[in-house]
Amino acid sequence: MGIFLAASLVQNFVFTRYLGLCIFFGTSRRKETAVGMGISFTIVMVLSAIMAWAIYNFVLKPFHLYFLQVLVFVGIIAIFVQLLDTILRKVNPYLFKKLGVYLVLITTNCIILAVPLILADNAYDLLESLALALGAGLGFALALFLMATVRERLELANVPEVFQGLPIAFITAGLFALAFLGFSGLNLF
Repeated sequence: MGIFLAASLVQNFVFTRYLGLCIFFGTSRRKETAVGMGISFTIVMVLSAIMAWAIYNFVLKPFHLYFLQVLVFVGIIAIFVQLLDTILRKVNPYLFKKLGVYLVLITTNCIILAVPLILADNAYDLLESLALALGAGLGFALALFLMATVRERLELANVPEVFQGLPIAFITAGLFALAFLGFSGLNLF
């Protein structure tokens, strides 16, 4: 439970480590897109982390192939992103079109790659790996949803012209980061 809460709130990858900002700013304009990306991202995160854990513990570690871990992890992530891309294209073409290029960018997202590297570095077991992956995915989804909610409200606000668009989004993300910093002293157990 501690790993899950740490990954989702206390050490949220977006607001405390500033990872995954390209997809974060690109898909947080509308709530429906943010929710779709959050679910897609979480699915890819959990599946790729579990597969990466298994391959690391049963192939890379026993055969001392540590130098291949980044390459193998990126390959695993690419497989699941391509699978998700194909499924979304057939099942929900509207969401597929809304996510656009950002769906494919999940492959190169640093949060997706950071989780398997953290799993390997900390020698997590399967349950801890699942907790980290689920926490990181849901933390990213939470960050997307919060940002999309505020960005939709900002469209109705009287924002000075020089701050409209991405500048106010960066300011808002900074304020969220300060708010999430309040979780840093949280000790659950």
